[in-house]
Amino acid sequence: MHTAEIIAEALIDWDVKVIFGIPGDGINSFIEALRKRQDKIRFVLTRHEEAAAFMACAYAKYTGKIGACVATSGPGAIHLLNGLYDAKLDGAPVIAITGRTYSDLIGSGYQQDIHQLELFADVSVYNNMIIAPEQAEMAVDIACRTALSQRGVSHLTIPIDIQEKKLAGDYSKHKVPGHTSDFYVKINTEPDNQLLKKAADIINLGNKVVILTGQGALNAGEQVIQISEKIKAPIIKALLGKAVVPDEHLNCLGGIGMLGTSPSVEAMDEADTLIMIGTSFPYIEYLPKPGQARGIQIDIKPERIGLRYPVEVGLVGDSNITLLKLLHLLEEKQTESVQSNFLKSKQEEMKKWNDLLLSQSNSGKSLESMNNGKKNNDGNDINKNLVKPQAIASAVSRFLDDEAIVSVDSGTNTIFAARFIKMRKGMKFSLSGTLASMACGLPYAIAAKIAYPERQSVAFVGDGGFTMLMGEFATAVQYNLPIKVIILKNNVLGMIRWEQMAFLGNPEFGVEFSPIDFAKFAENCGGKGYKIRDPNEIEQVMELAMTKDNEKPVIVEAYVDPFEPPMPPKMEPEFVKNIVESFAKGQPYTKRIGLTLFRNQISTSLKDVKNKVIETRNIIQKNV
Repeated sequence: MHTAEIIAEALIDWDVKVIFGIPGDGINSFIEALRKRQDKIRFVLTRHEEAAAFMACAYAKYTGKIGACVATSGPGAIHLLNGLYDAKLDGAPVIAITGRTYSDLIGSGYQQDIHQLELFADVSVYNNMIIAPEQAEMAVDIACRTALSQRGVSHLTIPIDIQEKKLAGDYSKHKVPGHTSDFYVKINTEPDNQLLKKAADIINLGNKVVILTGQGALNAGEQVIQISEKIKAPIIKALLGKAVVPDEHLNCLGGIGMLGTSPSVEAMDEADTLIMIGTSFPYIEYLPKPGQARGIQIDIKPERIGLRYPVEVGLVGDSNITLLKLLHLLEEKQTESVQSNFLKSKQEEMKKWNDLLLSQSNSGKSLESMNNGKKNNDGNDINKNLVKPQAIASAVSRFLDDEAIVSVDSGTNTIFAARFIKMRKGMKFSLSGTLASMACGLPYAIAAKIAYPERQSVAFVGDGGFTMLMGEFATAVQYNLPIKVIILKNNVLGMIRWEQMAFLGNPEFGVEFSPIDFAKFAENCGGKGYKIRDPNEIEQVMELAMTKDNEKPVIVEAYVDPFEPPMPPKMEPEFVKNIVESFAKGQPYTKRIGLTLFRNQISTSLKDVKNKVIETRNIIQKNV
């Protein structure tokens, strides 16, 4: 066989079912090998190599198997990097195959000749160039085994002429044919029994124990719930772990951080014991202060133990196995214990929080604009009540199937998804968690539908992230993938607007877009397009778009209020102070923003900043 065929066969041996990418002269021999093996491995043509890498990452996240992508030399390889960094930072096993210029012209400045090994050195856990057919099978075996064992990216690049070279058996004297194999054993690491006992003793002594879960606990949801119920501990979820336990479970306090809940903030502020399961949640300011709580961490990677919080016990191992062993060592907390009362208080706060979210999503309408007679940059009258993004997210949640897969982009849409889209048992959820890259939502949804054709696949995105890789909607049409794409349309980079104002005290700049008719775009691609311009249209449109009978890819274009802020779970005075400063420096839309903020703060009853908000309102009325 040729080298390219050996590589394709080796991937098939590793149970790689699908590979995403774009052909090119630097990789066409490998593409030909895939063509001859269409019955064993599926090639999915994407519109951009970045999307191919995102799809490979999502495929790995949703299935637990190797995700694969392919690109030509030079620019094609470069385009893969953003999606591959997403895989690296979120621990998804992915293999990337790239072409390379002719082996005897490497380093000569030939067309598309770049230093690809150096380029991929940081993103990959295994990075190699195949220079002979005799090397190919071994290289693929190592690449796949390493990607799985280290939960990262492997990269193989192959010069054009080497792809075509036939296996002649020209082995070196130290090379034994057949020495390599496609064999991988998953190590179900079990923590030391003494460490388990020490962890249990700490938890048993705790009076305000809190559980924080991440994506490493996705296979251990039942065990997390059993421990939570036994020790009466609230569960808080990092966003990559949103599907670990159902959002409606009585012990669940929702998310953490900027997009979390007020009860989760309070629980972390009061905790005396913190159990972290499969998470490297990066925003350490939302965790208990060092020294406040005794820390216990469970993680499959020993280098992550103690990364975010000082721990007394680190349990290295699979969360499912570890929690099962730990469960038997834990004492059941009594009904009237301090721990039980701690949980009850947070459950009561969570009821209030959910009532607040319900009121926000049920109203559907945004505050009327004060800018009489003006038009927004979409040509619509901004006096008209626009749709609240919370109402759209809540509607998406209501129309999800029991086994739906939800893929979310990065931006304000992430916050609304985190709070208003409720996970039920059996659902899957993911996004670009650590890299937080825009444009991931649509490729993720495509990969999810390819991995699970019978399951509902929904992308919940903002218009900014969607437009970056919107051509991939045509990919969904081409492959008859009836995904549902819900776009929050406000013609603005919403998260960046609020970061400029609330984090830095600067007026917004460079964040508004000219409008695109996304519904018409969907129709022109061969899919279905729907618009939501009024709150009264939400239910009807969602029912049409989300139904299983809709056999085409769908875009729902929801015209949402661009002034609806992505509010933190607890408003700090600094947040309001910075917004006031941005007003003084020339922030546009000040009346609309100020009144919206004032309304939101009164509705959330945040007493600690109420006086500051009133002061802000007075400043607005005086100066605008």
